[in-house]
Amino acid sequence: MWYRYIDRRIGNDGVAFMNYGFAPIDGKEPELQPQDEADRYNLQLYHAVSGAVPLAGLDVLEMSCGRGGGASYVARYLHPRKMVGVDRTESAVVACRRNHRCDGLVFVCGDALGFPFADESFDAVINVEASHCYPDFARFLSEVRRVLHVGGHFLYADFRKGGELGEWRTAIGNSGLDVVEECEITPNVVRALELNERRLQDIINDVAPHRQRALFRQFAGTKGTVINESFRTGNTKYIRFVLKKPGSSR
Repeated sequence: MWYRYIDRRIGNDGVAFMNYGFAPIDGKEPELQPQDEADRYNLQLYHAVSGAVPLAGLDVLEMSCGRGGGASYVARYLHPRKMVGVDRTESAVVACRRNHRCDGLVFVCGDALGFPFADESFDAVINVEASHCYPDFARFLSEVRRVLHVGGHFLYADFRKGGELGEWRTAIGNSGLDVVEECEITPNVVRALELNERRLQDIINDVAPHRQRALFRQFAGTKGTVINESFRTGNTKYIRFVLKKPGSSR
């Protein structure tokens, strides 16, 4: 409910992402087109997650695409044959269709606990910073496995509090998907929040009623908020996974 409220307050245009971002600690930042520079840290999270395997020429699904910026990045920079962004909120899908137009990119309504696609429809599934809201994570994973081709990849990143990590990893281990890579990126997320602080504050001051700005700051993870401190102290871990459906590729 809080996500949906924030989304309505931000409006349909102008803000293409609602993730905490990613900043390389050691290493080169990806090159971006000038029109994408304002969203660099949010885009870099998608680069870190979706760029883990080659997607060129493949059929790719992003579940819970939100405001569509990530699906647009994948379609424009990683060159899949088809990029499908799915979100459960119809108004978000309408806005995505209006704001993000490029060849091979489509947006449809659908639920993370019941994907509106046939078995083995995609070569890769992407999910970024959304699964912590799902009421049945195991069911979501079963849907990911169902729609993937044999040998297809699940490119995934999210966060959990320390006490939830064991249950999270157990669910992933029981999903029927093989863990190819697990990498903690909490320091990268903390750095991105630091570098993006001024822009986040500007957006909050622009869209949030004065009395609700403290709540918006908590949501955005700005300096001094509970979520920011939890990332900074390591009480909450942000992890990137590469999972694969067992078997030989097509």
